[in-house]
Amino acid sequence: MTLFLRERAPAKINLTLHVVGRRADGWHELESLVAFSRGGDALSLEVDAPLRLTVEGPTAAQAGEIGDNLVLRAARHFAENVESARLGAFHLVKRLPVAAGVGGGSSDAAAALRLLARANGLEADDPRVRAAAEKTGADVPVCVGAKARMMSGFGEKLGAPLDLPPLVALIVNPREPLETRRVFAQMNVAPGTATGYGPHPAIGPGMAPGDFFEALRKGRNDMEAAACRLAPIVGDVLAVLSAAPGVRFARMSGSGATCFALFRDCKSAARAKKAILRANPGWWVKSCMLG
Repeated sequence: MTLFLRERAPAKINLTLHVVGRRADGWHELESLVAFSRGGDALSLEVDAPLRLTVEGPTAAQAGEIGDNLVLRAARHFAENVESARLGAFHLVKRLPVAAGVGGGSSDAAAALRLLARANGLEADDPRVRAAAEKTGADVPVCVGAKARMMSGFGEKLGAPLDLPPLVALIVNPREPLETRRVFAQMNVAPGTATGYGPHPAIGPGMAPGDFFEALRKGRNDMEAAACRLAPIVGDVLAVLSAAPGVRFARMSGSGATCFALFRDCKSAARAKKAILRANPGWWVKSCMLG
């Protein structure tokens, strides 16, 4: 009997993103509070079929070459770490924008690792799964758990999961791809140096909603200015979101060009979504809860 397993691959939103410095080996050191949407891409696995990947969906055409997809990379790294691993055929329904700062490819790879863990009777936090995640990409380890938490280093250091207050969000991408490496290059942080931009606000468990939002506002996305220089439309998106009635604040996610805004209630977010799509019908706009 053929076994089919399914997982969602939600969007990863960097509520904060502080660039602490750059290591001598070239990796950038970060501190970031990460949260996840409830919707996103969808991945299925036909267990024990020959390893392969098929892709469909609204943003499938922008997902690049199949052979370079992070889903297949994750599967190969899993096989390297798990003896006699059961693999299979993956099918990806791609809905999230690509090169957009929402961790779409990393979340897809993390979903693949969760599927393979289930197929092989492993827990998602098994050290072998974690090792495969770290080999696959910097954002993949945090995406495996897909829970709000602090992450640091180049993505390998994960804090404990956090129960955040309800976060009503609008996520907007102007459909202009923006590669992370280009944004980092624009920032021009020399290897072996610290940025000195300022410490990350303390975010911990059990914070009252008012204290949490106050801390969140004190945070930053240090890649925002560089992204705006490379893609000025990022500034336009931030301006539109910041002006929406009922908004708490707006910020860019990851290396862009996706931006998000947190709203006081669902009605305000829905009204903003309608107004933004009316004025910018080509933009990708999603309302969601983050957690």
